[in-house]
Amino acid sequence: MLHIPLIVNIFISIGTYLMTLRMIPRFKEMFISASLYGKDLCKKTSDKIPESLGVISGCIFLVGLFLFIPIPFSFKEQTTKSNEFPHSEFVELVAALLSICCMILLGFADDVLNLRWRHKLLLPTIATLPILMVYYVNFNSTTIIMPKFIRPLIGHSLNIGVLYYIYMGMLAVFCTNAINILAGINGLEVGQSIVISISILIFNIIEILNNNQISGHLFSIYLITPFLTTSLALWNYNKYPAEIFVGDTFCYFAGMTFAVVGILGHFSKTLLLFFIPQIANFLYSVPQLFHLVPCPRHRLPKYNSETDLLDISSTIFVKNGLGVLGRTCVFLFRYFKLIKWQENKDGTITTNNFTLINFVLHVFGPVHEKILTRMLLGLQVVCTLIAFTIRYPMAKYFYDT
Repeated sequence: MLHIPLIVNIFISIGTYLMTLRMIPRFKEMFISASLYGKDLCKKTSDKIPESLGVISGCIFLVGLFLFIPIPFSFKEQTTKSNEFPHSEFVELVAALLSICCMILLGFADDVLNLRWRHKLLLPTIATLPILMVYYVNFNSTTIIMPKFIRPLIGHSLNIGVLYYIYMGMLAVFCTNAINILAGINGLEVGQSIVISISILIFNIIEILNNNQISGHLFSIYLITPFLTTSLALWNYNKYPAEIFVGDTFCYFAGMTFAVVGILGHFSKTLLLFFIPQIANFLYSVPQLFHLVPCPRHRLPKYNSETDLLDISSTIFVKNGLGVLGRTCVFLFRYFKLIKWQENKDGTITTNNFTLINFVLHVFGPVHEKILTRMLLGLQVVCTLIAFTIRYPMAKYFYDT
């Protein structure tokens, strides 16, 4: 009986894939008519490309899981209390869908209204409250296991209380925005989300086979499988050359889905291991994100129409016009050769924009957009292998009793 909900979930996920694949072409002209379109700045053509199509995959994902809601409880394995309904698990699933639904709505609002950055930090925090409340009511476990080398000083475990809830709230904010700032070329947002979701799925399967937190990892599989299939259908239209843009809607939808399964699936710390490129991109982007260094509105790579290749995009500033923190960041980045540095005759400095995309171009030189996407997704896969190495072989040296 345990496997029937999983089989149903897989069939529903296949249905959501086919539905997403079929619905997106039908909505393209409707979005353009509603002025939800843009132009691909990394190509010669100036055709109108519909934006925010991530809302289609998000809505189909929700419909699929709404249909799935009664399945796990109808076929739940009988226990000694056979007449007792599993209210806690039911509330988990409903709260998870509520948080994801809120982020799809807020992401679409961002695409339409172009919200400010402070709203992009506040809104995911608010949308996370339902799952934090469910976590508090059902589990309220805020104890973390300490590494072996710290145990003589602190003990085997440490209860950090409310700090753990702050961490989980910040995790949701990070996940939703980390994918959003590592974007700008065809297929990258959806592609990295596909790799991360496959990584989570593999991790869930390994943990179930090891008989660890089976209910939590099954819950994660129930959400990640339809997310993966709808994303694969979306990627079919967003990969190079993109027929659609997914918008901030998809980035918020993907990030909140990952945060939800990490928190309610009880692997929020492991989840961050699958975000190594996103963490690196965030740290590299900090000087511009916090305006320690001038940050242009768009940090997309610069397109060369003659060669059809992408090269680094630049920002220009006066060296003495930066604050102490800005000068420190620039000095460190220049010292470790993480940025391109050019001193101009007028006393200004030209550097590449601080994004992982520009850093790859800084290291390898101009490349075609399709190749650049493959390089970044290849990096995501390599980092996933590193994540599994850290999570399993290396973790034994730090946490085995």
